[in-house]
Amino acid sequence: MKIDVLGAGAWGTALAIAAARHPDGHRVRLLVRDPAQAMTMRSERCNLRYLPQTSFPDRLEVDLLGADARPASAADDADLRVVATPMAGLRGVLRALAPTRSPVIWLCKGFEQPLGPPDAVAHGRLGHEIAAEVAPELPAGVLSGPSFAQEVARGLPAALVAASPDPRVRQAALAAFHGPQLRIYGSEDIVGVEVGGAVKNVLAIATGVADGLALGGNARAALITRGLAEMTRLGVALGARAETFRGLSGLGDLVLTATGDLSRNRRVGLLLAQGQTLEQAVASLGHVAEGVYTARTAVQRARALGVEMPISEGVVALIEGRATPQAVLATLMSRDPKEEA
Repeated sequence: MKIDVLGAGAWGTALAIAAARHPDGHRVRLLVRDPAQAMTMRSERCNLRYLPQTSFPDRLEVDLLGADARPASAADDADLRVVATPMAGLRGVLRALAPTRSPVIWLCKGFEQPLGPPDAVAHGRLGHEIAAEVAPELPAGVLSGPSFAQEVARGLPAALVAASPDPRVRQAALAAFHGPQLRIYGSEDIVGVEVGGAVKNVLAIATGVADGLALGGNARAALITRGLAEMTRLGVALGARAETFRGLSGLGDLVLTATGDLSRNRRVGLLLAQGQTLEQAVASLGHVAEGVYTARTAVQRARALGVEMPISEGVVALIEGRATPQAVLATLMSRDPKEEA
């Protein structure tokens, strides 16, 4: 296959490396906008900023990303395009790719930030909703699941789910990435896979706070379990299947992000519990922590649907400076008792 990866952050680079190592001999282009970054990556044969320890395979090329979201200096002949931009860039890339007919998958997780007043939800879209607006004929989907970029780049085992209502997209993702170190499952439930990938980052902030307050393993297990319940409620209200949240993009990604030491969102929670401001916590990461930007939009959409998300509500109160970690905990523990089901 000929595979283009648009964006050279940690996760885009890691998947480009994984595809270029595939035993089927894929040709992979990693496309970047900055000419200086492209030159450095070509000469060093690695991504010094995000994955400095991992060398590029021979079949991985670096090229410039043109204004039309295609290679600036090569034939536009990709069999699969992988969008590895932040969520804020997805709309523009999909609009540019709308005339193409090759399958497209995106890696970004979260909701597009609302455009308008604080209570607006009209533009707090998931990826598939953005695609339906700007590129409805494009064969497109999402690749998600429990995956730290550093581990995938090193060739450690992982499993992901490719979600799309279009079987051509699922098959293209499987052909591109399924191999000895990376297992790819397919799903038609793009709504559930995207909700899981978005909300787990918010819940990871909550578990980071609990760990930072030294509340113990019992509290962490409770937060993960009840967080999964509210993630599922939101997903089902948006049209997802409940069983999707028991899979890789729900429970799997939540467990990894809420407990793993490489999790940026968990790290934000740890730092908030230690008394740092949100600005200090985010600045110390050097990377985007998606849960910070997802929390408000997830809660706004839940409110509009009449869905209760008390843990996510607590995270919003914390990052907005309206409550301390201890106050959020007290609010959660003082909720009225109810049946678990």
